[in-house]
Amino acid sequence: MPSFPVTIELLLASPLSRYEGRPSDGPLPPSGCETPGSIEIRAGLGVVGDRYFGRPAHARASVTLMAMESLDAVASTVGGPLDPAATRRNIMLRGFPVDELRDVEFSLDSGAGPVLFRANRPANPCAWMDVVLAPGAFRAMRGLGGIRCEPLGSGTLALGAAVLRTSPAR
Repeated sequence: MPSFPVTIELLLASPLSRYEGRPSDGPLPPSGCETPGSIEIRAGLGVVGDRYFGRPAHARASVTLMAMESLDAVASTVGGPLDPAATRRNIMLRGFPVDELRDVEFSLDSGAGPVLFRANRPANPCAWMDVVLAPGAFRAMRGLGGIRCEPLGSGTLALGAAVLRTSPAR
């Protein structure tokens, strides 16, 4: 299994969907701390405490992963720094082209043992990105929005250095 050193730069677990209704109305306020230092992943269920945890309709897409390099590319297109938490992705990491993981099983290990995932489909951006990130972000994120994953294993992920392992060989 090839391994790649990465850095987990942001983790998000939000008990509610803040982007509801019309983007012009603005997002709902946060409900407590949405960006903890660590998150717990449960096989087949998702991120403990997240809005998609244990929802059957989201079983194959309950965890979203995005590369910080993709957000950097969007920032350079729209001008200015962007808030990674505004993307609403559960895991933001640096050091690997996340969008290339489609249909690949991979693991992330930030020191507490590997957590196994299957990357299933793109995490396509929505019109909210123009409101919460910057005008033009929705278009700039197309093809760079990350990947929606199914957790195949359970464990804990924490901010900082981590290892991503892919299977089959890339």
